[in-house]
Amino acid sequence: MMDLVWPSVEHLASYADALRRGWSADTQRQEAAADELARIEADSAAFLAAQVDPEGNGPPITLPDGSVVARLPGYRLWMWDGSFAGSIGLRWQPGTTALPPHCLGHIGYSVVPWKRQRGYATRALGLLLPLARQSGLPFVELTTDATNLASQRVIARNGGTFVEYFTKPASHGGAEGMRFRIQLS
Repeated sequence: MMDLVWPSVEHLASYADALRRGWSADTQRQEAAADELARIEADSAAFLAAQVDPEGNGPPITLPDGSVVARLPGYRLWMWDGSFAGSIGLRWQPGTTALPPHCLGHIGYSVVPWKRQRGYATRALGLLLPLARQSGLPFVELTTDATNLASQRVIARNGGTFVEYFTKPASHGGAEGMRFRIQLS
């Protein structure tokens, strides 16, 4: 059974192992795994603290095009089935449901390749939605590539409805994307 856990020292070695095996929650930047490993090696406590940042005070975010933007408030939880299985994150802007153009959605998730097709992303999203509701959001938006049918099924299984096709900003490559919404209230 997979559950969500808060990032902790207890789970960090398994997370780092997934990074060494080539997985990264940032699916758009090849160097993201190496960047995270370097941060873990330099100061693992600071790395873990940055995973749960409801104030948005952590280090800036590097976008796929290399530009750097301020971090939004948010947190990441880790999928755990006895070892690290993936991550899911929630981000928001205080006082509004709007997100800046460089942020494609309130929620992002990624399952390690060797544990896909087990329903982990579907379960993780379902477990995260009550937490998103507790943060005061009336809905969350998620985006995916038009060709990512697996992610579209995950969103639909959690009550997501299609909102629109859109063009991703240049910082994310400018490709076509799909936006979905899940009502929380």
